[in-house]
Amino acid sequence: MVSECSSSRTSSTTTDIAAILINIGSCQRSRLTVDDICTIDIEANQIEGRDKAPLERHLHCGIYRVRAEVKAIVHAHPKWSTFLTMTGQRYEPVYAQGSLVHPVPLLDSPNSINNRSMADRLAATLGSRPAALMKSHGAVTVGKDIVEAFVLANYMEENAYRQYMALQIGKPYVFTEEEIALCREKLWNENLFKRTWDHFRAKLK
Repeated sequence: MVSECSSSRTSSTTTDIAAILINIGSCQRSRLTVDDICTIDIEANQIEGRDKAPLERHLHCGIYRVRAEVKAIVHAHPKWSTFLTMTGQRYEPVYAQGSLVHPVPLLDSPNSINNRSMADRLAATLGSRPAALMKSHGAVTVGKDIVEAFVLANYMEENAYRQYMALQIGKPYVFTEEEIALCREKLWNENLFKRTWDHFRAKLK
């Protein structure tokens, strides 16, 4: 859902403690090539690349600075998740895969994360969670690799879509804590993440 609903997004992954790979700001997000990737350091300074890193580089660096286990980040502007934040609707697990990111903290600001102060604020909001939403703005997911971060972003957006649609006709069923725990036990699985990744990758061909 993210790849279909986002008007823009940034993705990054670490190569080591001193280098972060991120798409350049001027690239066409739906048609990334190797030439569209640049390298920055943990303080958001550009190391190399054919064009400038995006302003959102601060968002990525802010999270990497405080989450040593995170190796990849996806920042997107997904439609359905953003609808929830625009109307004060709390993200609820109404879809099995969507429970993997629940609870999802909310950054109570619509401003772009394009400076260190805002980046630190978002990182504090995210805490130890795999995902966070930004009011009337977008979303961020993190993972041990780009596959995990991307798949969690899609799970969250699909859950938001189902929650939004269910609200049009009634009150959606929200998973219980026991059901959420069972979903995490069964669905937080590298093989399942890879299958979802391959599904979206096939759409590019």
